[in-house]
Amino acid sequence: MSERFVVVRVGQGDEGVKNDPVPESGGAEGDSIDPHDSVPILEYSREPNRYGDGMPKESSPFINNTDHDKGNLYDGKNMALFEEEMDSNPMVSSLLNKLANYTNLTQGVKEHEEADDDEGPARSKKPVKSPALGTLIGVYLPCLQNILGVILFLRLTWIVGTAGIMESLAIVVMTCSCTMLTAISMSAIATNGVVPAGGSYYMISRSLGPEFGGAVGLCFYLGTTFAGSMYILGTIEILLTYIVPSAAIFKAEKKENEPEALLNNMRVYGTCCLTLMSLVVFVGVKYVNKLALVFLACVILSILAIYAGVIKTAFEPPDFPICLLGNRTLQNHNFDQCLKTMEVDNVTVTTKLWSLFCDSPELNATCNEYFTLNNVTVIQGIPGLTSGVIRDNIWGDYGSNGMLVENKHQVSEPAADTSQDIYMPYVANDITTFFTLLVGIYFPSVTGIMAGSNRSGDLRDAQKSIPIGTIMAIATTTFIYISSVILFGACIEGVVLRDKFGDSVKGNLVIGILAWPSPWVIVIGSFFSCCGAGLQSLTGAPRLLQAIARDGIVPFLQVFGHGKANGEPTWALLLTGGICEIGILIASLDAVAPILSMFFLMCYLFVNLACALQTLLCTPNWRPRFKFYHWALSFLGASLCVSLMFISSWYYALVAMLIAGCIYKYIEYRGAEKEWGDGIRGLSLNAARYALIRLEEAPPHTKNWRPQMLVLLNLETDHTVKHPRLLSFCTQLKAGKGLTIVGSVLQGTYMTKEDEVKKAEQNVKSSMTTERTKGFCHVVASSNLRDGFSHLIQTAGLGGMKHNTVLMAWPGTWKQSNDPVSWKNFIETVRETTAANQALLVAKNVDSFPTNADRLGEGTIDVWWIVHDGGLLMLLPFLLRQHKVWRKCKMRIFTVANMDDNSIQMKKDLQMFLYHLRLDAEVEVVEMHDSDISAFTYEKTLVMEQRSQMLKQMQLSRTEREREAQLIHDRNTASHAALNDKPDTGPDRVHMTWTKDKFLSERNRNRSEANMGVRDLFNMKPNQSNVRRMHTAVKLNEVVVNRSQGAHLVLLNMPGPPKNRGGDENYMEFLEVLLEGLNRVLLVRGGGREVITIYS
Repeated sequence: MSERFVVVRVGQGDEGVKNDPVPESGGAEGDSIDPHDSVPILEYSREPNRYGDGMPKESSPFINNTDHDKGNLYDGKNMALFEEEMDSNPMVSSLLNKLANYTNLTQGVKEHEEADDDEGPARSKKPVKSPALGTLIGVYLPCLQNILGVILFLRLTWIVGTAGIMESLAIVVMTCSCTMLTAISMSAIATNGVVPAGGSYYMISRSLGPEFGGAVGLCFYLGTTFAGSMYILGTIEILLTYIVPSAAIFKAEKKENEPEALLNNMRVYGTCCLTLMSLVVFVGVKYVNKLALVFLACVILSILAIYAGVIKTAFEPPDFPICLLGNRTLQNHNFDQCLKTMEVDNVTVTTKLWSLFCDSPELNATCNEYFTLNNVTVIQGIPGLTSGVIRDNIWGDYGSNGMLVENKHQVSEPAADTSQDIYMPYVANDITTFFTLLVGIYFPSVTGIMAGSNRSGDLRDAQKSIPIGTIMAIATTTFIYISSVILFGACIEGVVLRDKFGDSVKGNLVIGILAWPSPWVIVIGSFFSCCGAGLQSLTGAPRLLQAIARDGIVPFLQVFGHGKANGEPTWALLLTGGICEIGILIASLDAVAPILSMFFLMCYLFVNLACALQTLLCTPNWRPRFKFYHWALSFLGASLCVSLMFISSWYYALVAMLIAGCIYKYIEYRGAEKEWGDGIRGLSLNAARYALIRLEEAPPHTKNWRPQMLVLLNLETDHTVKHPRLLSFCTQLKAGKGLTIVGSVLQGTYMTKEDEVKKAEQNVKSSMTTERTKGFCHVVASSNLRDGFSHLIQTAGLGGMKHNTVLMAWPGTWKQSNDPVSWKNFIETVRETTAANQALLVAKNVDSFPTNADRLGEGTIDVWWIVHDGGLLMLLPFLLRQHKVWRKCKMRIFTVANMDDNSIQMKKDLQMFLYHLRLDAEVEVVEMHDSDISAFTYEKTLVMEQRSQMLKQMQLSRTEREREAQLIHDRNTASHAALNDKPDTGPDRVHMTWTKDKFLSERNRNRSEANMGVRDLFNMKPNQSNVRRMHTAVKLNEVVVNRSQGAHLVLLNMPGPPKNRGGDENYMEFLEVLLEGLNRVLLVRGGGREVITIYS
């Protein structure tokens, strides 16, 4: 058997799929290859930043599945047995073909950049280049650039000086361990399939569901936005403090006003810088991308300059003298020489330092007391690696706001009056320092580990590059931070380390004076590094918000999913700029850093939880290529995240959790429902399975009994719900928090009624949503309604979560209908619920029951307790009164006493019983006297039986008409067969159901019987048993109507149907008489067990 292979080529542009000519090496001559018969190659295109419904459908086994592919997946006869399934279940060869030709195009920024470059109405499609970034360029360097930043350059030396080397190492180890554990979890998630751009948001939302994904995604967005604020504030701090201090707009006249002036300058320049950066991002992100290499080079060169400077200090320390007065560090902005006086031409003259502490330059001037008592000393700011200064910097030196930076090893004479110290040029703390504050300030320096996963679309092999690149970047930065902490403590004097703004070294950046060859290397490098990081935050945050908005899980954010024609998120950029301005108005880098720490820690917390949850659930789809993970490591990472949140700032942690919780509940309540195969759904399935197995072990105790409802609905001809108020009433009964199953039946087979069943289910679900009924819907197709309802009663529910109560509407039109099926079905349902030991609730006049929006005023719920069948009659009013519709109603209980009962004692006993049941209700005992059967009762019973007899006669007449039709049909069939048969065909081939003689004799017999039946109607006497039942119904109805006609709801024991099915129609009459004259009635029939107890 010859085989033929078609070579398929992907054309450029719109050429589509073409076939190369194939040599005729086999097969019949003249065979032609139809282009439509070849398997089409998947042309996969992804719009910029399309997520959720815009993404390729995740329900498909392919990356993308188009209608054009259907029908072309199969051609031939070898698989004819499966050809009808090819549309939904394609052949393996087709699947492999699609996967082999899958191309994951660059997402996000690059599409927007390319869209900007494509000008003109006719845009030629560019050839698709396969992703070519490896681990180094695609993951390692971007992570390195994002992790190293403003905190390293501006705050790490201050943290080492304040906390000491040991506690600084503890901070670094804690935070880097947190990010390393998070990176391990992230690597497992990122290698469990394709991760499109969106990074952590995509991973969390698809692992933990839309609620957690939306909450954490927005937290990550806020963290990225505040990170932009922090980088901009760092940029302005470098600019105004170290590059051009003279550019300050607000200048302090006095020393104590300097912090406020600095903050105002930060606000003004920060706002201008934010506006400028936002314009750059708006005009075109391609400029940001082109500068990325410059920013990366600045970071690397700055790190190398620091290490070079450290090495140089070992043999040639730089000359940066520090001036101390006593043991206090002086700001040396306004003096050049660390001397009080000096000799000039053999004359002692005062220096500029003297003028700062004395009221005049004269030697006899009045000077500050501490200045008079203590001498000035010069020490080297950077003694070098071999100086042994590391011993002095091992432990921390925390202090309050305004505390002076002092060298504990210098001799000092304290002054009696220290009130003027704040006006003197001392170096002092600008904030109160403590360990937990430093953790919050330092943590942003280890964020940025998601840079690799955010670029997964650009990687040659994302599942290999993301784990290796991210973990190597964290290991590298951890080494840099740990070595920096040790080297800073070993090279730099402690008072200089604690000098946050370098006031003691003539306003130089402290880390800059350590660098080689010049401090300007660090100053300029850190400036451009902070600028680049700020631009990247303003580029990434709007796209993350756009991704969340396009997912459609947060309705009020949908406007931010729109943007320019090329997909640029304009509206999201505006919101990002507004939130970023809030951080800039705070103006303090030390105050903004803990805020973004909270949001990043929240994100990392849920990455760890997602990995742990997926691992513990052992879902079949959880198959990460990265194998070096464990659920215990993920839980440890999550615990570390929570610990760091509360260590950094417990009130910020609570606020961040509150924000995430509010977003979670909002998405749960208002958000669009998404099915992403997330872990929370898997957790719910596991928990449900476990709970169902536990419930199956033993029946529930009376104290745990609650109405688990099966609501039997009737549908109109258009498959809409006939009595929606039945669902409203069920909702009002749900204070018991039980199960609700709403069921209905369509007559026919499922194969013929499939579409109608699905439409009916949608209508029922829509009605359930409208009536706020939480539960499950089940519509079945059955050969007849009776069997369908019977199947629902028998099989609805699962395991221990089965219904114990059936709720249905009274068949109000049973008398008007000539077809007895409706009331027969009703009675059979009553019998089946009784046989299944299930309670039954029948609502009469259900369309007059209140809706969920109604609020009933003062009124009563009347319970007529005739027989005790488990206490359900007492429990139902209690449950109804928990709902706001019935809350103002009072409960009244009536019971019936016969002549030989002690009604007074009955009332006392009933009140005591209700007291023990903890039910508040009025009690009344109604005495029913024995009386003779009235003529009205006798006549009503007679009419009932006559009607029943007449219906039987009508049924006989209908049978006779059907037999006549059958005879005509058989005659026509016989004559037609006689004309067409061959000569040898005998008369025995005609099978007549009725012969003419048989038909005439049968008709005469039926007519005589009918005539006799009609005569008997006027001579018959009612059955005595029926008379007694009718008497009970009439008398009880009189009493109930007299006492409860004005009640909002009447609950009544439902008598059981007769054992003899011949009296079914009379049973319906008895119930009709019993309920006559009452508006809202609920007939209650217990399930044969106690449902309420007096015991705790």
